[in-house]
Amino acid sequence: MNARYEVEADGGSRGNPGAAAYGAVVLRDGQVIRQLAGALGHATNNVAEYRSVVAALEWIATQPDGEAAVVHVRMDSKLVVEQMSGRWKIKHPDMKELALRARAALKPQQVTYEWVPRERNRRADALVNEVLDTGDDALVINRSP
Repeated sequence: MNARYEVEADGGSRGNPGAAAYGAVVLRDGQVIRQLAGALGHATNNVAEYRSVVAALEWIATQPDGEAAVVHVRMDSKLVVEQMSGRWKIKHPDMKELALRARAALKPQQVTYEWVPRERNRRADALVNEVLDTGDDALVINRSP
């Protein structure tokens, strides 16, 4: 049986574009196993949202069971969900590059995406705000709970 992961992902920028950060919470069997977040400097909200997915998928890919993992990503970015699910075209060059990076981490057939309302994405949102509130452009969080 393949390892099953869930990801709660979010990104944000203050100013859009402005100071930006990503946050992702990785779960296994309903338990948080990793929290990932980082500052992105000056970027758009959409770039930050994509970077949250990239961070989570790249981390899962490094796990012993990552190559065969099945991942379900939940996020409040309709754009990223629809583009990564293949229902909307990716036109912006920055988004294309990030989508390719996510698809390089894990095969597209290993990952499903679901849009959720912002209130159901509070853990990832809290990570984004934790980074942005520090004002540290180099802050990276990679921690177990």
